Amino acid sequence: MSRVTSLCVFCGSSPGRDPRHRAAAERLGRLLAGAGVRLIYGGGHTGLMGALADAALAAGGAVTGVIPGHLVRRELAHERVRLEIVDSMHARKQRMFELADAFAVLSGGVGTLDETFEIITWKQLGMHDKPIVVVDVAGYWRKLDELVAATVEAGFSSPETRMLYRVVPAVDDVLETLAGMPASTLAADSARL
Repeated sequence: MSRVTSLCVFCGSSPGRDPRHRAAAERLGRLLAGAGVRLIYGGGHTGLMGALADAALAAGGAVTGVIPGHLVRRELAHERVRLEIVDSMHARKQRMFELADAFAVLSGGVGTLDETFEIITWKQLGMHDKPIVVVDVAGYWRKLDELVAATVEAGFSSPETRMLYRVVPAVDDVLETLAGMPASTLAADSARL
């Protein structure tokens, strides 16, 4: 894998109850800025998204937010990032995909789950070869990994599905893990979608 210059981070627009999630978002923002990696994210100023962007900006990092127009009208857009306004949530995911060299998943709710499963599915279908790292802060994504394992065990997903992403325990592992991940050559297994 060549050097990652832009990383799309999926995470919650809420802060969650455990302060470790916010601390992880802030730490990742600082790490990206320090490494000269542009942050690509959902463009919000609240929750983990806002903490991530604010930390990257405070550390001198470059940040691009992609947000649908209806969320701008609800005053959820971050005012200090380079902002791209799109027509829909689907267009948001597509544009973040286009801007990013790789993906990291922090804690979040159903929106984060949607983004995560879509980017993993696109990789399974051979639509991209970009690395995906899931950051299991405080064990938050353990059940997600168990769910994917259950789909393999039940015969609905191929064993290679587990190779589409990597789980790491902390944000400090993200950039090193991405640097060591080769591009996947996994072909789509259309019989098991």
